[in-house]
Amino acid sequence: MFTRTHTRLLTLVAATALTTLAANAPARAEEPVEYLGPVGPHQPILASVGDKRVIAYYLPGNGRCGLEAIVWNQRHDDSNPERVRISLGPNQMVHIDGDPKHSLNLQCGDNAKQLTVVDTTEEIAFGAAE
Repeated sequence: MFTRTHTRLLTLVAATALTTLAANAPARAEEPVEYLGPVGPHQPILASVGDKRVIAYYLPGNGRCGLEAIVWNQRHDDSNPERVRISLGPNQMVHIDGDPKHSLNLQCGDNAKQLTVVDTTEEIAFGAAE
């Protein structure tokens, strides 16, 4: 059973979490939340790329990033999400295409310490210059 002090502490923690989430919420309900990192293990990257939405995170192992991503079309309610799983070595990058002109580029950091969104505006998927 919780003591009153413990219950008050839990209430304070919950209120603080809700306040933080509300402060970081988008101004309009139509605006998707984005968090582009860099992130550490188990932390999500939330992104829009073209017509797609992406939620990605990774698990470190043997100096590599075990990347998992869910990708779906944000314009269609009946869209089936796709799951992407890939193991990236240090400084390796994966390109998740939203449409022919937009890619989300995720790069594994040294010794899998972080996952970063990389801006490659000069490149398209597979590194071919426009």
